[in-house]
Amino acid sequence: MLQRLIIKNYAIIDHLEVDFSGNLNVITGETGAGKSILLGALSLILGERADPGVLFNKEDKCVVEGIFQVKNNQVASFLHEHELDVEDQLIIRREISAAGKSRAFVNDTPVNISQLSSLSQFLVDLHQQFDTLELGNADFQREVIDALAKPSALPQYQQLFLQYQQVQRKYKELSDNRDVANKELDYNKFLLDELLEADFKENEIEDLDGELQVLSHAEEIKNTLSRVYFQLKEDEQPILQQLKQIQSSLLAISSFHKDVPAVAERMQSAYVELQDIAGDIDRLSDQVQYDGARIEQVNERLAQGYRFFKKHGVQTTAELLEIRDTLEQKVAGVLNLDDQLASLEAEQARLQEQLLQMAETITIARTEAAVPFERNVNELLAQVGMPNARMKVDIVTGELNAYGQDTMDLLFDANKSNQFAPVGKVASGGELSRIMLCVKSLVAQSVHLPTLIFDEIDTGISGEAAKQVGIILKDLAKEHQIICITHQPQIAGKADAHYFVYKDAAAEKVRTSVRLLTLEERINKIAQMLSGEKPTAAALENAREMVR
Repeated sequence: MLQRLIIKNYAIIDHLEVDFSGNLNVITGETGAGKSILLGALSLILGERADPGVLFNKEDKCVVEGIFQVKNNQVASFLHEHELDVEDQLIIRREISAAGKSRAFVNDTPVNISQLSSLSQFLVDLHQQFDTLELGNADFQREVIDALAKPSALPQYQQLFLQYQQVQRKYKELSDNRDVANKELDYNKFLLDELLEADFKENEIEDLDGELQVLSHAEEIKNTLSRVYFQLKEDEQPILQQLKQIQSSLLAISSFHKDVPAVAERMQSAYVELQDIAGDIDRLSDQVQYDGARIEQVNERLAQGYRFFKKHGVQTTAELLEIRDTLEQKVAGVLNLDDQLASLEAEQARLQEQLLQMAETITIARTEAAVPFERNVNELLAQVGMPNARMKVDIVTGELNAYGQDTMDLLFDANKSNQFAPVGKVASGGELSRIMLCVKSLVAQSVHLPTLIFDEIDTGISGEAAKQVGIILKDLAKEHQIICITHQPQIAGKADAHYFVYKDAAAEKVRTSVRLLTLEERINKIAQMLSGEKPTAAALENAREMVR
């Protein structure tokens, strides 16, 4: 529960500290005194957006601090999950600098606004003047029924539904890819078939180009090789024979000079090397033959290769083979897409079957919860001055969605006419306020929210209806901390703690102040709410009776 609220430099509040009771806290005051400003400040520590325009003193920072007494496992889990200090007392602080920069802290540890907003869901339910519009919201209506039904299958269903959506997205993505790929498939297959038919080998075109050079110059090559071979071995004085004679001459004088044997040995090596060269030249000469038919074949193959080079914008056989491999992968990928889509389709069907089974159990739980909800809310409506009003829950089973297969509508009939219509369309403002109070009082019994805050929940009601609203709030306050801003004396009379908001003019500035009223002050203020600024004796007696 909220133990203390501290506000500094916010709107027309200079400095304010309010200690709340754990039961029914009522806040009253004249219109414009600043009652809703308190809730505006409170909303900052609940994660609402900060507006630097609310600073009372534009040169100083605004600070709003809430001190909560926490006995909630969900809060403890949240603090553990976000690595925040877990203590019995939870201190949430929000600061807005003069420059407009906002900072938030939980137990003095900085947090972001998203974390603050998530944490606040476990601490406070804040109902403001125009929140009655939520009654017409489908999500709010579903949350109300689920809070009462507590469908145990819903968490597992939602996890499974996420998987189902992922499979659906993947199926659509692959299906779209297949459609695009199919448009390219025929062309890619044509290109691939061309390359496969051509059947180029590694470096083939480069090798053929070299072979063509040899074939085209076969006669010149053979003549040159023959001439060189003749000079080395078959001339009148062959070079090899001359080298042999030179080596013999060197060996003859090798005993006369110490360096000559080394020269003779080198000459021998040169002789052996030239002999090997002569043999290679002879073999090469035998291999080189002019072949017109082969030249024609090579030219045709090269022409084919160069056409592919030009067509695919490449310059080497290796690049051409790489394109062939890529085309093979693309064509195979398209053919494999059908198998993948079939697999995903089967997965979708399997998940859908599981979801339908789980959704059915969720629908049953909601349908069962709707019956006592209708009965209880109708009883409460009679209690708050709407004896002829009826509420009905319309649950329609349809397509699977993130919360099951149901769409829900709260239908309302104000006059026992059996002509039910969506509550958001047919209920008046005063009726919506009372309906919302009845709904929240029922939900509060199922959902553990330590603090419920109502900002003028009594809009559009008075008299006996206001009295009954006070009774409901008093009953709620047995299990929950209630903070209620009201203009109704019947509600104020039920308070465990009554706070009065007023404006105080000092140093040429108007400030909002709050004080906790004593018993006699309460009686006087309630009497003023009944009869005006100067209450009559009857009003004072009536107020005293209300407080009792």
